Amino acid sequence: VAQIALDIAKSFCWDWDRCNKVFRAGILHDIGKTVISPDILNKKEKLSPAEIGEIRRHTIIGYNILKGVEEYSQYADAVLYHHERPDGKGYPSGIRGDEIPLFSRIVAVADAYEAMISKRSYQKSKTNEEAIEELKRCAGTQFDKEVVEVFIDKVLG
Repeated sequence: VAQIALDIAKSFCWDWDRCNKVFRAGILHDIGKTVISPDILNKKEKLSPAEIGEIRRHTIIGYNILKGVEEYSQYADAVLYHHERPDGKGYPSGIRGDEIPLFSRIVAVADAYEAMISKRSYQKSKTNEEAIEELKRCAGTQFDKEVVEVFIDKVLG
């Protein structure tokens, strides 16, 4: 996730400091999952509503972990909002569009792509082409349209 996020950031022609911050946000984006039960994280069956709620807490947990350490506090917002969506249907706050920090929108695309092409206990991995089609289909609703376009055209292209 971090490498993909970095590649997207580089495609925006940002300076190294800004690109490095996106990279570190990608490394830290799921730090809140460290306190979620492995039984939930590795469950092969469909998650219950309570289990889904537990998983969704990882963004707030990660935010609180990072906000409490001065050296890492600059990544807290990117971690908190990386599951928000441009259409407002994300979590934890339901914010939309440009209200979502750009670093979070980049990490969201990187995270989703990596999840789609990786082997997971709960789903079959997609081919690169299938993942690209999914990103295109969800651009503007689940994912930031510009970030998706940059990723597909400049990183994968």
